[in-house]
Amino acid sequence: MGSIKQNYANNVLTNGKFDATDLDGVIPNTNINDNSIDNVTVFGTAGFGIASVASDPPSPTAGDTWYNTTSNSLKYSKTTTDADGTFVSGGNLNLGRQLSQFGSNTAGLGFGGYDGPPNAEITNTESYDGTSWTEVNDLNIGRYSIMSFGVQTAGIGAAGYRSPPTPTPHQTALTESWNGTSWSEVNDLNSAGRDGGGAGTQTAGLCVSGVRSAALSNSVESWDGTSWTEIAEVTTSRTGRATGIQTAAIFFGGEEPALSTKNELWNGTSWTEVGDLNTATGGQFASGISTRALSTGGNVPPGSTRSNKNEAWDGTSWTEVNNLTNARAGSGGMSGTTTSGALVAGGNSGGVTYVATTEEFSLTPQVTKTITTA
Repeated sequence: MGSIKQNYANNVLTNGKFDATDLDGVIPNTNINDNSIDNVTVFGTAGFGIASVASDPPSPTAGDTWYNTTSNSLKYSKTTTDADGTFVSGGNLNLGRQLSQFGSNTAGLGFGGYDGPPNAEITNTESYDGTSWTEVNDLNIGRYSIMSFGVQTAGIGAAGYRSPPTPTPHQTALTESWNGTSWSEVNDLNSAGRDGGGAGTQTAGLCVSGVRSAALSNSVESWDGTSWTEIAEVTTSRTGRATGIQTAAIFFGGEEPALSTKNELWNGTSWTEVGDLNTATGGQFASGISTRALSTGGNVPPGSTRSNKNEAWDGTSWTEVNNLTNARAGSGGMSGTTTSGALVAGGNSGGVTYVATTEEFSLTPQVTKTITTA
């Protein structure tokens, strides 16, 4: 390694170690002999450069690493993904049913729906504050399988199904706008329908596919706050669920007529088929945006069995993550504009059983992980 020059003599400690705390700069590669570290077998122990603590830090930031002396484990904090999220129980609906919704798990709106005869055409609207549901002003026309989008104080409920003995066709083109207090009828869709996807805001939204005039359709209509315009169709006619915004949406699952794994992305101009769901699913709850979404619950094979499966979309592919507590299928709408704001309310748990329970997707910004070895 060469000799230590006189001007560094004071950096040599009495125990033979070199104190470099007052040095700066870069040692040239030519001054380093690789052979000098060939026989190094120990690079230090936990606590040397890593904090040793008796309990985990209360609010670590992503990238923090520490050794917990109580559990004798090496831990770190990381930015969470949807795989780290779980569903937790929320307040029950006042009326258990399969309903449409928009908003989030702290500010949601659920409306319309179906709970079997004799209440086949429900007008009830309920508002959620993150803890409990409160009945507010009803829809003007009761129906279910409504395509919907928006936030708690401003949204759209379009189309839907009205059971016999209402006049045929039972699908409707009716559109209602919610202003945070009451519903108002606005311009109808160009074609009556039900059970499609909804994405966007009160003034800029999409109604995607579904059953139109009693047949599966690939029709897509765009809402500008005043009227509907037919735009580019999805590639496969089916029912399904959508989420996102008017210029960047995702449409997945449904029936064509068999349960589907299909997944399509909208870029504001055209639809493109991308990575499929892992499980063919219809009637699920949708939340998120086009690059990060959840497909939750719904009907799966065989025989349209109610499911508690939860799949997360990362912009490229779907991954099964932590499931719902209770298997159920929904009726339509966006259940959260972010995955961390997902709200699963009501639904059908099989046969003629309609539930009032609510589940919220819980996801913190960071999570603590333990480094384990085989």
